[in-house]
Amino acid sequence: MAWPPTIRVKLSSEAAGAISVTPVVVQELTPRELIEQMLATTGKDAARIREILRRGALVSGASRFRWAGWDADLEGLREVLSGFPDSNPSLAFSRERCRRAVLYGGAFPLELPRETLSRRRWLQRRSFWDSLMETAGAGEVRYQGYSYRDRADRYLRRFTGEEAERLRQASVQIAQRVIRGRVRRGAFSEAEFYVQRES
Repeated sequence: MAWPPTIRVKLSSEAAGAISVTPVVVQELTPRELIEQMLATTGKDAARIREILRRGALVSGASRFRWAGWDADLEGLREVLSGFPDSNPSLAFSRERCRRAVLYGGAFPLELPRETLSRRRWLQRRSFWDSLMETAGAGEVRYQGYSYRDRADRYLRRFTGEEAERLRQASVQIAQRVIRGRVRRGAFSEAEFYVQRES
C-alpha cells in the first residue's frame, strides 16, 4: 500500500486513575510525525516500526495513538528513518547548546531547565546554571546517545563528593525556592545533560 500523505490519528490520555474519562482528540499527522512518536521507544528499528504502523496503535508516555493501520513498504520506511538523527559519540559536549540537566542519586530525579536556572537571584553575580556548567566541564562528560523524545544528545557526568557539595552550596544562586531546597538537600551523584544539535 502507498504511503498516505497524512494519517488521521485519535489521541487519548493513558493517565492512571480508577475512573477517568478523557476526551479523544483527532489530529492529522504526516507519516514522519507519527514515526517520530515511535522512535523514543523503538529507535530506528524498521521492522518494529512497520509492525506498529500495521497494528495502528501506540502508547507513548501518557498518550495513546490509534489510526487505521496499513502495511508500509520497508524501503519507504527506511527512507523516512534516514531523515532522523543517529547517535554520534564523536560529538563533544557543548555548554552553549545544553538546554536542561537532570540530577540523579537522590530519592527522585531532579529536572533542571536552563531557562529557569539561568536567572540570577537578587545581588548574585552568577546563576546556578553557570556553576553547573562549570562543574560539568571540569571532568569527563560521557556521551550516552541520542534522545528522540527530547531531540537532543545525552551526556552523563559523575560528580565527586566534593563537586556535589560545591553544587549544593551554589544552590543559594537559584531563584526558585522549591528547586533551591531540593538541590541543597539532594544526595545526587551524577547529572545527565541534554544538548541540542546545531541546525
